[in-house]
Amino acid sequence: MNGNGKRRLLVIVNPYATTVSDRLKNLVIYALQGRFEVEVEATDRAEHAIEIGRDARDGGYDLVVAFGGDGTVNEVVNGLAGTDIPVTFLPGGNTNVVCRTLGIPNDVVDATEHLLSLADDFQPRKIDLGLINDRYFVFSCGAGIDATVVEKVDANPRLKSKAGPYFYSWHAINGYLRQYMRNPVQLEVTVDGVVHQGVTALTQNSDPFTYFAKQPIHVCENCEIDDGSLGMVLLKRANQLDVMSIVPRLLSAKLSATKHRQVETFEHLMEATVRSVSTDESGTIREFPVQVDGDYIGKFEEITLKAAPEALTIIA
Repeated sequence: MNGNGKRRLLVIVNPYATTVSDRLKNLVIYALQGRFEVEVEATDRAEHAIEIGRDARDGGYDLVVAFGGDGTVNEVVNGLAGTDIPVTFLPGGNTNVVCRTLGIPNDVVDATEHLLSLADDFQPRKIDLGLINDRYFVFSCGAGIDATVVEKVDANPRLKSKAGPYFYSWHAINGYLRQYMRNPVQLEVTVDGVVHQGVTALTQNSDPFTYFAKQPIHVCENCEIDDGSLGMVLLKRANQLDVMSIVPRLLSAKLSATKHRQVETFEHLMEATVRSVSTDESGTIREFPVQVDGDYIGKFEEITLKAAPEALTIIA
């Protein structure tokens, strides 16, 4: 705290996030200044928030706020994971899965009021993270069809902002018809020394996996953000009949995707590897796309997934 009894707060803001205008940012900062000593850092490129978060480790801050979408949240978390510096979140994107999962209001004005109330109820706690290779994720990591969708959506941020979940849906259909119905990359998933085959692996650190507008999409079951482990499902194949019967399960509150005959489930997972076993005509290994927390991060021949229990300190 400073001499006025206010906690020092760093706001890392993504000015390009879907709902973050200059006017809204200024209103939020002005409101926070009533209870905190506030400093602001704006991101201006990919992974800039990771750098700012790392620099904040030595800044003497009582709290760091990630103000943006889930991509901004992921970067800030990667900068501060493994420290005792509390992190919290203000929604600024289309989906804001992390905020909703932690009970933070999805409206930024309500979320700001919630954060102000925490000034008098400052109780940091630990939550788990997941790791893909050396990168942390907060709620999900996907290898396969969902990452293909995210890759295409991220390539057109203007339509992503305007069309939201319907833009995702269009790319999901298009990506499936073009790549996964015809010749998907075959994946080999190894868990506890046992090898499993499939075409898409979805790993969760918390539930839900994502949202379609206001509708939560549940994939893994018995998966909590503080249970010390991960959940994973493996889609064994993706023909038209399978996909047509799986999608209603994802959107249903009564049906379970994990009970589908082409879905293999792994609960309380601590570690797994996912690698491609497909080659092209020249014999070169075909890479598969990967997304973390709703952001596309590239294509890989192999990834390692691990649980990271109590890796992040939060206020929520």
